[in-house]
Amino acid sequence: MPTRISIITICFNNLEDLKATCASVDMQALKPFEHIVIDGSTKPDIKDYLENNPQPAYRKWVCERDSGISDAFNKGILKATGDITTLLNSGDKLFDETVLEKITAAFEQDSSVKWSHGKLHLLRGGIWVTIGKPFERAKLYRGMRGTLHPTMYVRKELYNKHGLFDNSLKLAMDYDFLCRIADEKFVFIDYPLATFDPTGVSSNRYVDAMKESYAQYRKYYGASLKQTLWGWRLTVLHNLLESRFGKLLYKAKVKMGKENA
Repeated sequence: MPTRISIITICFNNLEDLKATCASVDMQALKPFEHIVIDGSTKPDIKDYLENNPQPAYRKWVCERDSGISDAFNKGILKATGDITTLLNSGDKLFDETVLEKITAAFEQDSSVKWSHGKLHLLRGGIWVTIGKPFERAKLYRGMRGTLHPTMYVRKELYNKHGLFDNSLKLAMDYDFLCRIADEKFVFIDYPLATFDPTGVSSNRYVDAMKESYAQYRKYYGASLKQTLWGWRLTVLHNLLESRFGKLLYKAKVKMGKENA
């Protein structure tokens, strides 16, 4: 059977962001098997838009309140009927029209691959850069450094094997899932697969997300001096990058081709 990709997009009172995400899905040379929109909004804008404007046959939606990001993710996963799932939040976009072709080729080239990830295009230090490195289990203490959630494509069977997202987590549910699938076979796609929305909750609460991630690491792997030192390093760098001087330093780093270091 051909590979069937289910794209899941969660949204909350952000119709324009959803439109941008849908446009990036609709421009794909290889269309998804389905695009599932999980709308937990308190306003009717998104529901009205989806119901009153023509949508491709592969787009489905559920408009009802949820109990948070993890709950919304889980609703989409349970509704998905494709072989491969990806979580593309409203505001995030598939990088170009070739993304789903590249994902399909990667999974069909090796049927034993259980998940994949690639590079991410994002705004950092005031400039757009592309980052991402192959996942290394030994460096999980660094959080999702190099493994970017909007680029992850996962066989649905992994959710049956390892469970859905933890509803008790507010920000690090993706990292918690990564810890659980760390021993599963993956492939890295050396290409930007998504463009990240810089206004999302994980960007605005970076330090909180990092702390929650590190708590999950300790849950699975125990206390780690390496993780503590790395956390201090990231906190200092994050605060520095918020300053004018830090932005200038980062621009110099990018000019040297070190943005992915």
